[in-house]
Amino acid sequence: MASYQATITWQRMPTEVFIDRRYSRAHQWVFDGGATVAASASPHIVPLPYSRAENVDPEEAFIAALSSCHMLFFLSLAAEQGWCVDRYEDKASGTLAQNAEGKMAMVEVVLKPKVAFSGDQRPTKEEQEHFHHLAHEKCFIANSVKTKVTVAAIYF
Repeated sequence: MASYQATITWQRMPTEVFIDRRYSRAHQWVFDGGATVAASASPHIVPLPYSRAENVDPEEAFIAALSSCHMLFFLSLAAEQGWCVDRYEDKASGTLAQNAEGKMAMVEVVLKPKVAFSGDQRPTKEEQEHFHHLAHEKCFIANSVKTKVTVAAIYF
């Protein structure tokens, strides 16, 4: 078993009244290794200037976490098979909408991994599909959520 931490910090600016709901949603995420991420509410949820479009929002982070976890398992499985991965890119996307209970939720995330291989031993499309399926089954994040996660890999 492992334990993980993140420190989320927000501070009201002295010029902000707060109770008028006109305050910045910008904040920071600090992770145990020291990485700091500028975060904010999504401009789709909280209009500018009270959100910051250039900062990472929780919805984007959710999609990135699913994609990153899937990628890490795929890379591990590929290495075990002797496949040399040169590049992995995923332009993942998510849909925020009402779920079956009528609550706003990330109802679907679509991963679109595109993997470039080199070397003598390269996987077939079918082998890649199988290993994307295995990576999805092993992904801790995918196993932790109710969201439908689709892997729509792009093959060369």
